[in-house]
Amino acid sequence: MNKTSPSIGAVASSTLQYALGFAVLAALLFAGGMLTRWLALPIPPAIVGMVLLLGVLARFGKLVPVVEAASMPLLKHLMLFFIPTVAGVIEQFQALRSGWLPFVVASIAGAALTLAVTALTLQKLLKRQEAAR
Repeated sequence: MNKTSPSIGAVASSTLQYALGFAVLAALLFAGGMLTRWLALPIPPAIVGMVLLLGVLARFGKLVPVVEAASMPLLKHLMLFFIPTVAGVIEQFQALRSGWLPFVVASIAGAALTLAVTALTLQKLLKRQEAAR
C-alpha cells in the first residue's frame, strides 16, 4: 500500500462525517419548513433552518466539524443554488417591467448593506485575531 494513500478507516470516517453533517443540515431545513408552516411565518423555511442551525451549533459545538464536512462541498457550488431565483425573476419579467425601479433600488441597497455588514464583521474578526496573538 502506498504511504500517501488514505487508509480505509480514514475514508470511512470522512464519509460518515459527511453523511452525518448532511443529515443535520437536511433535518434542520425540514424543521425550518415545518416551523414556517405551523406558525404561518412569512419567512422562507431555509432562513428559519439557518437560524436553527446557528442555535444548534452554538449549543453543540462538537457538531461544527461534522457540519463543516458536509457544507464545504456544497459551498464550492454555491452559484448553482441561485439558478431557481434567477429563473423566478425571469418568469416574472412582465410584472417587473411595470415596477422595475423599486426592484433595482432594493437590489442595489440590499447588496450595499450586505457588503457593508460583511466588511464590518471581517474588520472586527481581524482585530480580534490580532489581539489574540
